[in-house]
Amino acid sequence: MKHVISVLLENEPGALSRVVGLFSARGYNIETLTVAPTEDATLSRMTIVTTGSDEVIEQITKHLNRLVDVVKVVDLTEGPHIERELMLVKVRAVGKERDEMKRMAEIFRGRIIDVTDKTYTVELTGVQEKIQAFLEALDRSAILETVRTGVSGIGRGERVLKL
Repeated sequence: MKHVISVLLENEPGALSRVVGLFSARGYNIETLTVAPTEDATLSRMTIVTTGSDEVIEQITKHLNRLVDVVKVVDLTEGPHIERELMLVKVRAVGKERDEMKRMAEIFRGRIIDVTDKTYTVELTGVQEKIQAFLEALDRSAILETVRTGVSGIGRGERVLKL
């Protein structure tokens, strides 16, 4: 089962590598990883998407909590949460393909953010399934390049990850 784990950690050199090292040392896979400073410049928030049974996820969170740099760990999938991913995709757009690409972007509520005489660059935000569905709806040969951020997640309502 997919889990979205949110980690509040000290914004220090080496903190990220210790978290990633924990995963690799135990043979756990990280599907996506995002990290950035929070409103408090001394802290960073890391969002990790991984898969595993409830027991495996429990072990991961216990190991994460033991790391010196880690302040707090929350499995967002244990409660209501919001998750989003950003993708930039550069597609071939020549002749009649231009209208088709524009229509596809509109259907998926994407935005064309760059236009050349041969390409469009589309910005798309949503859950991973939406991003994947967009890619699958396109002709594979039309996709020139993709860049994805990985999942960012936050608890719904009053549920917050703070000190």
